[in-house]
Amino acid sequence: MTSTAMECLKLSEYQMKVLEENFNKVSKHPDETTLMLIAAECGLSEKETQIWFKLRNAQWRQAEGLPAELGSVLD
Repeated sequence: MTSTAMECLKLSEYQMKVLEENFNKVSKHPDETTLMLIAAECGLSEKETQIWFKLRNAQWRQAEGLPAELGSVLD
């Protein structure tokens, strides 16, 4: 991730690995319980984890040529 917003989170290599694995294999839009479990595994707050997923989703959508915000086109 090279985004300035992503860099502000100052994540370790392990945290990035866990977050990316969950984003790619579990869900791009984790529910509250899943978000809590991911946050606990990473040692982050739920809010930080939620922010990371929001930023990562926007980045993914841009790379796919989709609108920045979730609309009628589902992931």
